[in-house]
Amino acid sequence: MEQAINHPDTSVMYAGFWIRAAAFIIDLLIAGAAAAIISRILFGNYYMYDNPGNDPGPGAVSLIVNWIYFAWQESSAKQATIGKMAVGIKVCTENGERLSFANATGRYFAKILSCIILLIGFLMVAFNKKAQGLHDKLAKTFVIYR
Repeated sequence: MEQAINHPDTSVMYAGFWIRAAAFIIDLLIAGAAAAIISRILFGNYYMYDNPGNDPGPGAVSLIVNWIYFAWQESSAKQATIGKMAVGIKVCTENGERLSFANATGRYFAKILSCIILLIGFLMVAFNKKAQGLHDKLAKTFVIYR
């Protein structure tokens, strides 16, 4: 559900749960493919699924690739990952400004907390006025329409 509010300069429309979920799926496909390729090159196996010796390398590759993918793009001038750009949304600070790389990094790692608590941190997006997940609240960010 999208909500409109008054921002100091203009009316802002917060991106709701389903549009963000669509962007996230696109991003996971892209980052997952990149992690699989890098893991294959470095360790000779694909991602974490072809890991008979329980080598932590592919999992570390996945974590690092996803972190760089999300934090770098969300702190860029576009303020959005490829998935977010595809659906017309972006991430901003509570002042409507671009995230720093450190803030985007904190936001990314806060998503792990949202996962640990049975995805409740993500479901929060659907149930609050400003469509913020736990990771958004912790990083003091919003996801809005471009």
